[in-house]
Amino acid sequence: MFFDPFSPMETLLTTLGFSFFFLYFLVSCDLSLSFSPVDNYLVNCGALLDATVGNRRFVSDSVFKAPSKYVFDVKDPGTHMLRLHFHRFSSPQLNLADSKFHVLVNGLVALTNFSGGRSVGPKVIEYLLWFNSEKVEITFLPAEKSKFAFVSAIEVISAPKDLILETAQSANGGPKVTPFNDSLWRTWLPDDDYFRSKEGSNRVYFSGRIKYQDDGASREVGPDNVYNSARLIESKNASIPNVIEGYQYLVRLHFCDIASISLGLLFFNVYDGHFAYKDLDPSAVTNYLLASPFYVDLVVDADHSGIVNVTVGPSNKSMAYAVDAILNGVEIMKMSNWMGSFDGTMPAESVLKCLTRKRRVGFLLPLIALVCLLLSLSAIIRRRKEKVESVLWSKLPMEVHEISPKQVNNNYQV
Repeated sequence: MFFDPFSPMETLLTTLGFSFFFLYFLVSCDLSLSFSPVDNYLVNCGALLDATVGNRRFVSDSVFKAPSKYVFDVKDPGTHMLRLHFHRFSSPQLNLADSKFHVLVNGLVALTNFSGGRSVGPKVIEYLLWFNSEKVEITFLPAEKSKFAFVSAIEVISAPKDLILETAQSANGGPKVTPFNDSLWRTWLPDDDYFRSKEGSNRVYFSGRIKYQDDGASREVGPDNVYNSARLIESKNASIPNVIEGYQYLVRLHFCDIASISLGLLFFNVYDGHFAYKDLDPSAVTNYLLASPFYVDLVVDADHSGIVNVTVGPSNKSMAYAVDAILNGVEIMKMSNWMGSFDGTMPAESVLKCLTRKRRVGFLLPLIALVCLLLSLSAIIRRRKEKVESVLWSKLPMEVHEISPKQVNNNYQV
């Protein structure tokens, strides 16, 4: 990895110095993770020293103020997870409200007009992208009239092949799951905000072993803490709020039957506004094994009110003495639009044109000032030269008397 500035950098050494990993936690614990990514870049921007969280070592790097880019070598082309961390900081030199910038990742627009002043707390934006090239370029471009761009930390790591896109939200049917309990260091929030009413649903927890299978979900797809808790649903009253209209979303529903007392008792429907899966039988999907996780992917559009209607509900095959429906976790991943953008309607070409125009204007202004200065100096020199010449060639003062013809004749007659 190397840092390539478009223009001279300014290093910001402020309370951001201890940097971002005070952002998440002040504790450390041992992680026993089976996932070992080939590409694993952890950049702790703005810190004087490297930071270690759990068993993850974040390499310290400078915080930039000018348009800049980070370049990472890709050893293993394919799916990669990119996380951008933005943490509020205080500085006597910089006001966070003055930051407004764009972020490009290998030609994709990740963020447009992002401002750190709008964030109340730490903000982590996660992308799952496919890289065919040997390098990953992450470019930070200050927007018009913006004084600087910033980033608190960057993660670029190889990801399992079945992960993609930008993760907009991750919800768990049980308690919050922190990055320390996820092999891909994700945060899963409780699903309370996704239900219009808490009536008709309740939580269930499982203390046994989750049985992962080769053809099912892996620990990288969903950790134990997602699959050993679930929401039991009696009616389809869930929805996914706070999404952006104009984008398609890949919604990943995580299932693991930890509630049934026997195989073949659980049947339910999956809805994406219509029937996505009717009479889904977890026993058949998992080769008749309880507590074995699997997932279902759906591609849906957000409606005009910013809601994705994806939920589960009872089937006509549901039995009176059995569970109606189950849901262990939900991931909502935003798909890039037709312009290759995850944020707004500005393609990468327009963002780069803004930068080129800004740099061109920045180049022309000093040039114009230099031309004006040269013209002014030329005018001053010309004036001084004209004054000198007027002094050297001025006629001597002479006193001329009028002489009459008679006086001339008299002079000749003498």
